[in-house]
Amino acid sequence: MPEGHTIHRLAQDHAERFAGRPVRLSSPQGRFEQSAAVLDGRELDGAEAHGKHLFLELGDAWIHIHLGLFGKLGFGPAPAPPATDTVRLRLLNEDHYADLRGPTACALIGEGEKKAIHDRLGPDPLRPDDDPDRAWKRISRSRTTVAALLMDQKVVAGIGNVYRAEVLFRHGIDPYRPGRDLTRGEWDAMWADLAALMREGVRNNRIDTVRDEHLPEAMGRPPRVDDHGGEVYVYRRANMPCHICGGEIRTADLAARNLFWCPGCQSR
Repeated sequence: MPEGHTIHRLAQDHAERFAGRPVRLSSPQGRFEQSAAVLDGRELDGAEAHGKHLFLELGDAWIHIHLGLFGKLGFGPAPAPPATDTVRLRLLNEDHYADLRGPTACALIGEGEKKAIHDRLGPDPLRPDDDPDRAWKRISRSRTTVAALLMDQKVVAGIGNVYRAEVLFRHGIDPYRPGRDLTRGEWDAMWADLAALMREGVRNNRIDTVRDEHLPEAMGRPPRVDDHGGEVYVYRRANMPCHICGGEIRTADLAARNLFWCPGCQSR
């Protein structure tokens, strides 16, 4: 499932290509056909993200998109090729098109429904006005592991498996520590780090979490070769040596997701 930086990047991509101009909407697949007909020809006023949720504003209505595990959103230059019947939603103007396939959610909503979605989500490190104190209040009272809390979208929005594993490593925190055992200083440092890492993710459209002094060219090691892209410390590196201490990276199942950590660098 795409992590929050990807959704913020998609909001930015929509704004750059479509905002401020009328947009044609269609649903070749048919599942969004009635709503597309209502919105067709409206001007796209803006796009925003909160965690893993994307919102497209068209007048007094919003399109709410959640990609889920299988959703894909792709862009291309006009003229658009004939749409296949897998396209749930197509946006089109004289210069660009965007095709949405296989999302978990694609719905026409009003302001009240949009507010309800925001209200049930935790603060997002990429939303400048979001308050990390809201997350801290829940984390500091919880017996749940910090690794599980970071993946709970009601606690912190937008964090997925990669950022979860990497930020815990970068701050030397055992993923099995209960949330209530974190200090406020540790949480504030993690929040600031997540915001910085995810901003880089938006800029580069990939996740890189390794500090300059641990990059392949600085350490004389081979670069990472992985479909997920950038340089990381522990994610998908099970049984490989840690870049810092040389110990073996471990993996385990936690809350139905694979957890990765270094016992040497993230000691209890």
